[in-house]
Amino acid sequence: MSKNVRFTRSLAISGMLLAAAATVQFADAAPATSAAPAARILTIDMRSILLASKVGRSIQEQSDQLKKQAQVTLNAEAEALKREKGEIEAQTAILNASVKAQKENAWKARAMAFEKKVQERGGLIQGGMLKANQLVNDALSPILQGVMQERQATVLLDRGSILIAPNSIDVTQVVIQRLDTKLPTIKLELAPLPPGMAQAAARQQAQQQ
Repeated sequence: MSKNVRFTRSLAISGMLLAAAATVQFADAAPATSAAPAARILTIDMRSILLASKVGRSIQEQSDQLKKQAQVTLNAEAEALKREKGEIEAQTAILNASVKAQKENAWKARAMAFEKKVQERGGLIQGGMLKANQLVNDALSPILQGVMQERQATVLLDRGSILIAPNSIDVTQVVIQRLDTKLPTIKLELAPLPPGMAQAAARQQAQQQ
């Protein structure tokens, strides 16, 4: 066999070996380039944010004050109804059936009107809190997005909805600090509940009586 032939065959074999080596290297590298990036998980405690933030405490304090004011007014009416009921019962022996029925029916109408007033006042306070909490959520949204971008996070979870997240990072305190700066307080104003929620609240109160 001539030297030229042997040299040509050597080049061909070398080329095949290089091609095979490149194929192996590419195959080894392929899984690394196609692997999905690991998720970076952040967690927050929404309950703590609402309880510990300045605006959350402000909403709760205003709600408690509105409830106390309503209680003072409504308690006076409740006591008046109670006294009137006692007077009617005390007069049972001297009232004829027709007069007694009229007084009892009139008292029941006032009692029903009072119960409706209690429900309406409670609904207005709940509606005010619902509206205030929505404003808090509106302020929180860009704060949460900003924290996720800064930490290069891919997932944000509420701690109340997860069981185990060993590699997660809790950013509750950071969010509270930023919310305190952006929205330290909100004026809680009475507002009607949405119709569906108002009906559910009325049913719940009726069941408790």
